[in-house]
Amino acid sequence: MLDLIEFLALGSFLGLAAGTSPGPLLAVTISETLQYGKWEGIKVAVSPLITDLPIVLSVLYVLSHLKSYDFIIGIIAFFGASYLIYSGIELLKIKKDSLELNVEKEDALKKGVIVNFGNPHPYVFWFSIGGPIIYRSLNTHVSATVLFILGFYIFLVGSKVVITLIVEKSKSFINSKHYFSIIRVLGIAQIIFGLTFIKMGLSSLNII
Repeated sequence: MLDLIEFLALGSFLGLAAGTSPGPLLAVTISETLQYGKWEGIKVAVSPLITDLPIVLSVLYVLSHLKSYDFIIGIIAFFGASYLIYSGIELLKIKKDSLELNVEKEDALKKGVIVNFGNPHPYVFWFSIGGPIIYRSLNTHVSATVLFILGFYIFLVGSKVVITLIVEKSKSFINSKHYFSIIRVLGIAQIIFGLTFIKMGLSSLNII
């Protein structure tokens, strides 16, 4: 039971970090909200539920053929650690007024899908971070995998929806000290998780 809660918590944190971190999809979400209202912003926020499915299924397919190859998982974990640490450092470097919000008008959901399909972050995340976690969760129980994925997407989409609602009510929030304080805390947490991924990689390679 404790293992299941850990996977749910890990998925929730990573979803929250991905959902609140400045990036192309968040920029479009905010822009659509500012220009056309909360419902257009929410359409963009839910677009990962459409675009990420093929990526997640591809990861599950690959992992189903790699269950006995701990060496490969160990190497992937090191790439995930590098990505998390790099992403965390980048979050710590973000300054106010750094978000670019200029986008052309078109269907909000279509725009979100296009932006997310062209965004390398989901691909990098699922193959270098989500992949090793799914691998470990499958060794625990399939319900651990389900909880990890559910936690991730509930907080990924939910955090963007919350930001959408806040932006509509208080358009200055996105450049407020409170928002950037949250971003920095998440950056530090990502670096810490990156270090745990190094441990995971070393363990998979039987080094520790």
